[in-house]
Amino acid sequence: MRAVVFDDFKTFPVLKDIEKPTPGPGEVLLKVAGAGACHSDVAIFEDFEANNPAGLKPGFVLGHENSGWVEEVGPGVSGITKGEAYLIYGPIGCQHCRACSRGQDTYCENAATNPYLGVGLGRNGGMAEYVTATARNLVPLGDADPVAAAPLSDAGLTPYHAIKLALPKLNGGGKFALVIGLGGLGLVGVQILKALTGATIIATDAKPEAMAEAEKLGAVTVPSGSDQVAKIREITGGRGVDAAFDFVGISATITTAMQSMALQGRCTIVGIAGQPYDWSFFGAPYEVELTSTYWGTIEDLYDVVELYKAGQVVPQYTTFSMDKALEAYQLLVDGKISGRAVVTPNA
Repeated sequence: MRAVVFDDFKTFPVLKDIEKPTPGPGEVLLKVAGAGACHSDVAIFEDFEANNPAGLKPGFVLGHENSGWVEEVGPGVSGITKGEAYLIYGPIGCQHCRACSRGQDTYCENAATNPYLGVGLGRNGGMAEYVTATARNLVPLGDADPVAAAPLSDAGLTPYHAIKLALPKLNGGGKFALVIGLGGLGLVGVQILKALTGATIIATDAKPEAMAEAEKLGAVTVPSGSDQVAKIREITGGRGVDAAFDFVGISATITTAMQSMALQGRCTIVGIAGQPYDWSFFGAPYEVELTSTYWGTIEDLYDVVELYKAGQVVPQYTTFSMDKALEAYQLLVDGKISGRAVVTPNA
């Protein structure tokens, strides 16, 4: 079968033929419907040689945002029927620690000794015609379109988890939420905020077309620039925002978020650019929480799928055939993808 393989660091991935996988005990083989191309994939092949906290090694198929139809079930799997559509929860922990027992594989207590982080992160992912996943990590889609749903396993799950944790800051009237970065995650984040809160949503990005999309989704937009923070504060009546979600994570965007905060707000860094922020006691409003999140729980993903089925979250994406998969990654590297790029190996 054809697959997009991460062969080496500082090397663009390659499209090659590899052996079709076979599901092992407790696993399911899926015919891939959609596989989302994510900036995390770019970080793996461009940056992880020097900064690789997960210890990932080259030689695996990319793709951690996946959906597909059941093709075959492995030994010990029941209750799953061939042809059914599922979304794959990507993280894979040890399955027996406290974090994994509550479906939070992202914070597995044995991550340092696990063989991989998840599907498409050390273990062969879904940027291929077929992929295997543990039956426990499958979230049913029913009659929902699995191609459109594919990005939800990261671009939906990640903002949902971050927003869910910040909901106490957004309960009540007169609340403001700030979304920085309107790519695949940010635009979904705007929709989740709209679905779960009554907050006024302020969205900002350097791309006018991205802000136009956010406006269609109900956000008030502020362009990047030297007066960006002043304009955000003006919208809030000078008070600042109660919750901010930075989907970029560079020093400049973290600074913008923190300078836009209200007293006792929560600033969540979701983007994994990994750049530093110079915090000081008098440089931020009192009792502002500066935190980060990583992906989400399998329970969260069930919630995201329900929002998708209800039409409250509609991923914005462009499809690419398997022949165009590397082109999708190049457009991602060049910053020319709006929303999410979804590869459809079996279209």
